[in-house]
Amino acid sequence: MAESTEHEKSTVEHGSAAAAPVHADEVVTADWRVEAAVKDRWHSIKANPKILFIALFASFGGFEYGYQQGILSQSLVMTRFTGNFPSVVESSTAQGWLTSVLQLGGIIGSLSAGLLGEMFSRKYTMFSACCWVILGSYLYVGATAGNPALLYAGRFFTGLGVGTFSGVGPLYNAEISAPETRGFIVSFYQLATILGIFLSFWIGYGSNYIGGIGETQSDLAWRLPSIIQGIPSVLLAIGIWWMPFSPRWLVKVGRHEEAKETLAWLRKREINDPLVHAEFLEIQAEALFEDRVFRKSFPKLASKEQQSIFMREISGYVHLFRTWDNFKRVSTAWLVMFWQQWSGIDAIIYYASNVFQSYGFSEGTIALLATGVTGSVFLVSTLPAMFLIDRLGRKPMLLSGSVVMFLCMVTVGIIVAKFRHDWPNHTDAGWAAVVLIWIYIGAFGFGWGPASWVLVSEVFPLSIRARGASIGASSNWINNFAIAFMVPPMFEAWAWGTYIFFAAFLFVGFFWVWFILPETKNATLEEMDRVFKSHTGAEDARMLAEAQRDVGLLDFMRSEGEIRKNQKV
Repeated sequence: MAESTEHEKSTVEHGSAAAAPVHADEVVTADWRVEAAVKDRWHSIKANPKILFIALFASFGGFEYGYQQGILSQSLVMTRFTGNFPSVVESSTAQGWLTSVLQLGGIIGSLSAGLLGEMFSRKYTMFSACCWVILGSYLYVGATAGNPALLYAGRFFTGLGVGTFSGVGPLYNAEISAPETRGFIVSFYQLATILGIFLSFWIGYGSNYIGGIGETQSDLAWRLPSIIQGIPSVLLAIGIWWMPFSPRWLVKVGRHEEAKETLAWLRKREINDPLVHAEFLEIQAEALFEDRVFRKSFPKLASKEQQSIFMREISGYVHLFRTWDNFKRVSTAWLVMFWQQWSGIDAIIYYASNVFQSYGFSEGTIALLATGVTGSVFLVSTLPAMFLIDRLGRKPMLLSGSVVMFLCMVTVGIIVAKFRHDWPNHTDAGWAAVVLIWIYIGAFGFGWGPASWVLVSEVFPLSIRARGASIGASSNWINNFAIAFMVPPMFEAWAWGTYIFFAAFLFVGFFWVWFILPETKNATLEEMDRVFKSHTGAEDARMLAEAQRDVGLLDFMRSEGEIRKNQKV
């Protein structure tokens, strides 16, 4: 095995100069590998449960994101919290800032995730995110009556952590998974997010009773949820040292033997297995091709990169927008998260208890109960989506979810417009609005929730994947920040118009998905160029074929294809 590796290394370094020219039409793909794997996708998952455990563990960052989304809305209607921090509760602007300061930290965290993920690896970047969340969780707990400063500080540092998680967590899961189960594996991040929301809602509902729901309520009622929040990050910070590095990151930093061993371990196959070797060569060819393209496009920056890893990563962000192909990927990731956020989902999640109170349920406990059911609906609707996303595809789930969400938003807007001045005499209308919000949440959990994170993690080529995913995640946070800040004044000034506002974005987003978004189902991460119709120029295609030849992929795929063809005959 060592001799083979040395031969591959020599070929990569010197092959293009010595070998015969390669034509653009000689580019090959691993169709037979995907076809073979898809046939027993669920059997392979059942036989190899460790990949599920790793993905779920790596998705604790999503849990923290969802949990943090839920606990604030609970606190805002708790007797003790409202008594301790009237300056926050009684001002829609202050509520907006307390909510959106999390997103401010998230923007910084998500943008830095790409740089840190390339320089220090995906898993060490997740460790740094754990530290930020732990710090933020317990700063929040330290806030005292009349002094909300630590509330803001705690949410900012927590945002820094969960923002970093959002930029690197789905990416890590995408890079350790096989193409035929990638949607399922990456969906664990969204499942963890929904689980965090679910638990935060019910923990908030339960802790509301600590000391009673009136004036006797204890400060522990609003502090306990934040104390619990830090626990998953502590567990991940400890366990992350036993998690594998991303094999694709290992290839990028030249640790080829370790990358192949990691792939074999993740796939639960022998290191010489043809499926493992094919996947390894694909990754290696993609890395070599992207490096050659980068050096050709930025010779001066490539020279500086030899002096500084940091310079390479900074110049890599320039490369994101240098070509139309890369810009198309970046804009796709950005817009996926743009349409997801402007569907209004976080406006509901962040202010769920307040929203339900606005339907005439003035008692905080009933609003908290309705909010708890919201979390349950979210969780239940996300589970089938995880199993169906690789079968149905990303686009059908986004389109169906958009239709249901649009109808719910419009109908709720009509109900609120008609009855908002007389809720006590129209409790049925209030409950109808609540049920429609539950349906809306369920449609999001089935469609935009899991599919958007899967798309952001899979649409980029290897050379810009970490940076591109961080840009996509930053879109989530930037738009999330705007919504979190705007929504309290919007509900106050527009009332029913707020629902119609978000319905309009759902309407336009539906047509963007229908006409512009490509389907990525069952495509390997290395085949996304084909999905996006990239590298159509003869020179780019020739360079890709040369990279495939120089790592031995062309010969290997041809020989394996012939073997399998003969076996069928």
